[in-house]
Amino acid sequence: MNIKKLAIPEVLLITPRRFSDDRGFFSETWNEQSLSALGFQQRFVQDNHSLSVSTGTIRGLHCQLAPYAQGKLVRAVRGALLDVAVDIRHGSPSFGHHVAVTLSAENWQQLWIPPGFLHGFCTLEPNTEVSYKVTAPYDRQAERGVRWDDPTLAIPWPVQPENALLSEKDQVLPQLRDCDPWFQI
Repeated sequence: MNIKKLAIPEVLLITPRRFSDDRGFFSETWNEQSLSALGFQQRFVQDNHSLSVSTGTIRGLHCQLAPYAQGKLVRAVRGALLDVAVDIRHGSPSFGHHVAVTLSAENWQQLWIPPGFLHGFCTLEPNTEVSYKVTAPYDRQAERGVRWDDPTLAIPWPVQPENALLSEKDQVLPQLRDCDPWFQI
């Protein structure tokens, strides 16, 4: 496995090894011992899997408050997506900044998004499936979110607003400036 720090150093790009032959491939997408030896030590409590049928589906931007704040290890098992992490830790030098990477079944990369960050993605291909591990269970009361198209975040989404497919819940999320400070450092 390979770990690369991104523009916000707490957000990591993890690339598992793939062993391919004529039959296909084999890959260890999570190996606690190997990643721990590289300095990545996380305990995961839940695996999630989503399917987005249409290109341009937006999910996010979401987070959960303590004690249910989640770190997420995200990967595409089919298709491709633009995956985004936004730092919302008040006091952080990168507060309000984001990291965006393309995750795909082809590039086999994973994105680590630590607690204190918003997470969202936009599908780049139809029938995109996303699998992700989380460090805390889902709790509806702890869930928070920010508008995907908040102009102060300036995220370069690969879909025009009129073509974006969102849940009803995500359509009415507030802008970051209207939210309480959910995380402090």
